[in-house]
Amino acid sequence: MFFRVLGTFTVETSAGTPRTPQALKLRTLLALLCLNDGHPLSAPQLIEALWSGAPPRTASTALQVYVSRLRKHLAESGLDASALVTRPPGYLLKTAPHSLDLHGFEALHREAADLRGAGRLEEASLALSRALDLWAGPALADLRTVPALHGLGRRLDEKRSAALEERAETELLLGRHKQLTGELYGLIDEQPMRETLHELLMLALYRSGRPAEALMIYNRIRRVLVDELGIEPGPRLRRLQESVLSRDISLEARVPAHLAC
Repeated sequence: MFFRVLGTFTVETSAGTPRTPQALKLRTLLALLCLNDGHPLSAPQLIEALWSGAPPRTASTALQVYVSRLRKHLAESGLDASALVTRPPGYLLKTAPHSLDLHGFEALHREAADLRGAGRLEEASLALSRALDLWAGPALADLRTVPALHGLGRRLDEKRSAALEERAETELLLGRHKQLTGELYGLIDEQPMRETLHELLMLALYRSGRPAEALMIYNRIRRVLVDELGIEPGPRLRRLQESVLSRDISLEARVPAHLAC
């Protein structure tokens, strides 16, 4: 079995054929188990997650029924039903190495950090691009209505945002500011309050000979923060604005502004 959580939750055969349960409770149960990294989840934990803190009196019996239905689904789909086992204090899904796309993303993310630390920037950028290619949308996109998975999905999305920022920083270190501006414009449209993305775009624009646009980006994020939250931009972003206004020569150095400050 192969599990995809970096987007819509999907279960696939080794040949890549989708075999995802249609019923929401079964998808939720399977997602919870596969994301628990081979550790058992207790029956109370699963009941809390499946019924969002308001379980029926028959929840324990219903959970057993759902586990039985999930095993049946796996068997009928040509998957390994024996991977779902009863293990005190509850249930465990035994997964093979490299059977979860999240693990692949995290491994590439770590590899990129090591490469960047060793000064191998081109390889680091490629590793980050490969990691980001594993994403097909917000994590657990079809299960965000389940409170237990909504928060987890948002935490996984934060990993993607961090990788996007690291890739942009690496591209700036490689001097690819002109190629980067379009991508960063798209990212700040998706995340209009993320200050680091605005810092990186301002720096890319400045190095591309577009200081006026860099200042417009500062005004944009300041307006959003003041109007929506009643706060001013952070000190790094303010220092970057001052550096752009003064045409500080240090902005041409291949170091992202927020790392240099």
